[in-house]
Amino acid sequence: MPIDPAGRALSMLEEFKNFALKGNVIDLAVGVIIGAAFGKIVDSLVKQILMPLISLLVPGNEGYLGWKIVIGAKEIPYGLFIGEVVNFIVIALALYIFIVKLLGFVMKEKAAPAAPPAPSKEETLLAEIRDLLKKQRA
Repeated sequence: MPIDPAGRALSMLEEFKNFALKGNVIDLAVGVIIGAAFGKIVDSLVKQILMPLISLLVPGNEGYLGWKIVIGAKEIPYGLFIGEVVNFIVIALALYIFIVKLLGFVMKEKAAPAAPPAPSKEETLLAEIRDLLKKQRA
């Protein structure tokens, strides 16, 4: 069986075009862009508001940016690490609230089953016959 590189390349290009132009990919791209913007807002919240408030509780000249361990000539800036951990926790909390709580509540409201329909005349008659037969056996 001969290998046709031009045919394979065209086939792969066609597959990529079908993949890239689907609505889901565009929705995903919009979600990534909004997520990146949200990440910047949360990063700013943590670095400009939360961590300076935390640094008020723990004294230091430069706030949390100055929190370092010095071993010999090397510095280990653990304050920056703590800032990134707080950043992660705030993002994770916001996503949890939005995805699990808010969207879960909305989806539960949509998925709430409607009340079952009233039984038809035939079903009602059959239920009465069943009940009468049960009484005769007893």
